[in-house]
This record gives sequence, C-alpha cells and structure tokens, in this order.
Amino acid sequence: MTLKIVVLLFDGFTMLDAVGPIEVLSLLPDVDIKVVAKTPSIIWPDNRAVPFIAPFGIANVRDADVLLIPGGPGSDAIENDIETLNWVRHIDAAAQWTCSVCTGALILAAAGLLKGKEATTHWSVLARLSEFGALPRTKRWVESGKVITAAGVSAGIDMALLLASRLNGDRAAQAIQLSIEYDPAPPFRSGSVYSAGPDVVSAIMDGTVEFNRAGRTRPTIPRPI
Repeated sequence: MTLKIVVLLFDGFTMLDAVGPIEVLSLLPDVDIKVVAKTPSIIWPDNRAVPFIAPFGIANVRDADVLLIPGGPGSDAIENDIETLNWVRHIDAAAQWTCSVCTGALILAAAGLLKGKEATTHWSVLARLSEFGALPRTKRWVESGKVITAAGVSAGIDMALLLASRLNGDRAAQAIQLSIEYDPAPPFRSGSVYSAGPDVVSAIMDGTVEFNRAGRTRPTIPRPI
C-alpha cells in the first residue's frame, strides 16, 4: 500500500526544513510525496535562492498518511490563514502522523493540534507554544502521540529518521541514515542554545549578527524553450 506524504509549503519557508525530511522519507519503500501550497504555484523560500514548485493546491489534496509542515519566517502569515489552518485540521484528522519542523510547530499550534501536548520548535520562539496551550520542551524532537515536532531546521532530519523508524522499522531507518551519510561532525559546539557561548546567543538576539534575507531579490525564472 502506497504511503501518502503531503508537505505544505508557503512563501518564506526555510529550505532545509522541507528538503531534509523529504530526502529521508523519499527513501522509504512505496511512498508518494506531494508538495502542496495554498494554490499550485512557485513558492520562494526565505533565502530567495531556489524556487520551488508546488504542483498541488490544498483544494486538490484532501487526505494523507503523513502531514509535514516546515517552518521559516513565512509561517507567521499561515498562523492567521483560516483556510489553510482548516485544511491542516482536516488532513490531521485522518493522518497517521502529523509532523513539523522549526516554526511549523506554531502552525500546528495555531490550528489547535498541540493543545495539551508536549512539543518543540526553534529555540528563539519556543515560549510561544504555550500561547496555544502546548507544553514547550527543549528537545531536539518531541513525539507526542501521532504528532512529532522537531526543533530548528536541521532537526527535521532527525525527526524524519525517527518517523522512518516508526513507519518501517529501526533497520530501515538506520539504512537510510547510512545512505545519506548523516553522521554530523560540526566544527563548532554552537548548534544548541545551551552549548553555544552566551556571546553567540546574544549576538543573534540583539541583532549584532543578523540573518534578514527578506530583502533579497527573487531571480527571474526563464521560460522553457
């Protein structure tokens, strides 16, 4: 039986939030991954570097076994998009698994799907989960029933490997991890707010080091010949 996975994209999502889990989950046997947006369109990530095509709109996809929602600065708008939130609730109702990466958890929370559940998201907005009745946890990923939330960006790969093990067993997930050679060895111990030096954390929080990519120009997409 084909496993149907739906990934919701929106303008201003973070590429790795979606691409990391898609790469992992695409290696499972007999999967059908659909990339969806509010309407079928070209979707630009927050870095404006690579345009993505969402071949399906939310009106075209009414069910899935797995729902995956990435994060990024564009998630703020989706938190207040009633039509999209209603679709998220509808898909979640029959899904086996509902997953998020980074601030995608705030979309799930805005849809009312994290109320009373332990969850995580990017460290800089973790406290916001409690605004929606969720229980914030400072973990790389949190499994709460059928909902798995991942912390920031790269944590989506960890979450996807966990999901792969739930769907197809530990051996399959370990084989996928080996196939993508996911064996992180970063040059610095600054990948967590708890391991990074206070000067690094404060540089992000006070804007000394700024990651504002919103002003970048979107390249013109050439027409097919």
